[in-house]
Amino acid sequence: MGKRKRQRESTTVSKRPKEIKLPTVISSDEPVIEKKKWTNKQRVLIFSSRGISFRSRHLMMDLRRLMPHSKSESKMDRKDKLFIVNEVCEMKNCNKCIYFEGKKKQDLYMWVSNVPRGPSAKFLVENVHTMLELKMTGNCLKGSRPLLSFDQTFDSDPQWQLLKELFTQIFGTPSHHPKSQPFVDHVFSFSIVDNRVWFRNYQILEEDGSLAEIGPRFVLNPIRMFEGSFIGSTLYQNPHYVSPNLYRRMLRKKVSQKYVSRVQSKKSLEDRRPEESYKTDVTDDVFVTIRPEQAKGDVKNLFYRNV
Repeated sequence: MGKRKRQRESTTVSKRPKEIKLPTVISSDEPVIEKKKWTNKQRVLIFSSRGISFRSRHLMMDLRRLMPHSKSESKMDRKDKLFIVNEVCEMKNCNKCIYFEGKKKQDLYMWVSNVPRGPSAKFLVENVHTMLELKMTGNCLKGSRPLLSFDQTFDSDPQWQLLKELFTQIFGTPSHHPKSQPFVDHVFSFSIVDNRVWFRNYQILEEDGSLAEIGPRFVLNPIRMFEGSFIGSTLYQNPHYVSPNLYRRMLRKKVSQKYVSRVQSKKSLEDRRPEESYKTDVTDDVFVTIRPEQAKGDVKNLFYRNV
């Protein structure tokens, strides 16, 4: 049998506790460690064409402030074709686009597109109220991420489902975006009323769900949806849409109709008015006598007064 090794007697050594060194810098003063978990690479290009009004420009600036994942670009010439926007987005490394198009310095159209393959949608922007114009009591942190609230009507028809997906990808701030803040303190509300999309922005005041409107607010009247980005076959066309030119023409026609009806009523009154109101008899004035006090003109010479 082999020899067994003798087990050495364990000697107890007194271990001193290790010294704990505190950092010389306070944790609040340490630089924030950037989280490299930005996986949803969504970048939105927000710009406009030349000729938009001041209110439209302020609305565009408000959207840029509310969306930290957005980028800006100089105004595009109105003579350029719309498919050039895809090239601009490619140079800016953006895969989503919000393009404001102004016409006649009073009509504002908004394009929402998924670059470069589509789909895209065109809206008429109505009832625009900016943040400076409303003077709401609510406020939110710049760069904070919003909650997106959609009406139940968005799940009813295919065109609303498509718009819901587009709005989710465009207005939703990606998680851990470098320019975003790790807070959720406001809500983007999308609701459908009268075949239009109503946009509202609310601040979350308390945990119980109380809200205060911040602004901006506007209404999107859908016109047409395309298969591609600013081009392609039509997926949906709004049958209830009335162009601003036609609407203004109807208003002018309505006002002019009042004048025409008033002139026609006067003319008909003159045509219906008889030459003689009632028939008179010539002999009725035979026994009518005139007193001297009531005589006027040459009739006074017929009366002789004693002096």
